[in-house]
Amino acid sequence: MISLTVAMPAHNEAANIEKMIDAVRTKVGPLVDDLEIIICDDGSKDGTGDIVRRIGVEDLRVRLVEHPVNLGYGAAVRDAVWAATKELVFFTDSDLQFDVGELARFLPLIGEADMVVGYRAARSDPWKRRLFGSGWSWLVNLLFGYTARDIDCAFKLFKRAVIEAVHVESGGAMFSAEFMARTKRAGFKIVEKPVTHYPRVAGTQSGAKLRVIVRAFGELVKLRWRMWVRP
Repeated sequence: MISLTVAMPAHNEAANIEKMIDAVRTKVGPLVDDLEIIICDDGSKDGTGDIVRRIGVEDLRVRLVEHPVNLGYGAAVRDAVWAATKELVFFTDSDLQFDVGELARFLPLIGEADMVVGYRAARSDPWKRRLFGSGWSWLVNLLFGYTARDIDCAFKLFKRAVIEAVHVESGGAMFSAEFMARTKRAGFKIVEKPVTHYPRVAGTQSGAKLRVIVRAFGELVKLRWRMWVRP
């Protein structure tokens, strides 16, 4: 029996969230025996939370976690993931840039690994985001040893044992880097697979904003120091 939580962060994704939930229900639902969908609304101002709440009344598999104010991407992912109740956890973004149906290729691999992570074979983002993403993955792998070729790819499937053993403190764009570094440090086996990536058609991206980048680098330095002092 496969029980799975699909965890997604959402910030001002009113134009995408209902379609994303429908995609999970129609494409992922048939792949598992027990499905849970958790969306963390990170202080949205466009009614994203209201849409999720309405769907949750109609479908009890859908749960809403709310941040009264925007706490950052990492905090939203973390709070959605650590609210999971199923044996397997999958997290992705709620902006329709990934095809959740590709999870069908990941599930068979979870028997031989603790975590299966995607990498964007052809990233469909503006050049600044692609440049920052490539440099960021290179830097993280340099500082922590090779972990994954696409650190921030929001297409990760893992066993519940991972989140029971790993504690992540970063609440911003550093979340995936810390999650991956600590998962590797804990001795869990990680397997990588390519995934398709689509252009964003609605909503706005925030990852390339200067304040987000500065915060991420600050958290990266702090994490490297913490993992030296407290291995």
